[in-house]
Amino acid sequence: MTRLATLTLATALAGTGLATATPAGAAANPYERGPAPTLASIQAARGPFATAELAVQNAQPGFGGGRIYYPTDTSQGTFGAVAILPGFLSSWGDHQWLGHRLASQGFVVVGINTLGPFDQPPSRGDQALAALDNIVRDPRVSSRIDPTRLAVAGWSMGGGGSLNAAAKRPTLKAAIPYAPWETRQNWSQVRVPTLVIGGEGDTIAPEAQHAEAFYGSLGGEKVYVEINDGGHLFPFFENVTQAQFMISWLKRWVDSDTRYDQFLCPGPAAGGPINEYRSTCPLS
Repeated sequence: MTRLATLTLATALAGTGLATATPAGAAANPYERGPAPTLASIQAARGPFATAELAVQNAQPGFGGGRIYYPTDTSQGTFGAVAILPGFLSSWGDHQWLGHRLASQGFVVVGINTLGPFDQPPSRGDQALAALDNIVRDPRVSSRIDPTRLAVAGWSMGGGGSLNAAAKRPTLKAAIPYAPWETRQNWSQVRVPTLVIGGEGDTIAPEAQHAEAFYGSLGGEKVYVEINDGGHLFPFFENVTQAQFMISWLKRWVDSDTRYDQFLCPGPAAGGPINEYRSTCPLS
């Protein structure tokens, strides 16, 4: 075909829109995983992905082992990963309901045990980062993980640990401290998008600490959700409100999936399971 004929054909195709057609099923955001979300889908006990789990051996350096949960589907590409920390005197077993629930939404989850039950939040933060570093090298799951899209979460001292991890590693895509406890009050240097989940009735890590010291001092994008009548142990039991916001936050920031903005901004009005909601909406 001559150059003139080639140019003529290209011009004709452009006029019909065929020359620049997007392949069927191709997403504008390469990190989107799963179908378009609905309120029912983020509140469901399981998402669209089948999952499996593996043990993390206690001998791993830097943290006390735990379990990995991951989507079995490899057709959509790699997934982001999140490390979840337990709190004082707690183990991953107290929070394991989150493992398959989050993984089935399209994440690799490592629920960790700490080196010791009394470890303080800075140490727990280091252990969360060690766990992330470990799973991106673990040959059993490393091929499923995008090492540039990592997040941390945790309860009580583990929540304080997730704040420490976000302060230490600003390349993290998201942090989710729930019922967090830490003596340090100012987190203005944290620019990692952070979702703080507190309980209205929490007397160990009270609302004033969650809303004012933690949420109020954070320097980046942030949301504060306060669960109505929630005590310090609310994360020990399957909690639809906690799960739906964790899923939405991870999807929005780890997957850059703006389809989930609708569940975060402008956010729910107080009432029902939500006692208070604050945010930096609109999200950038």
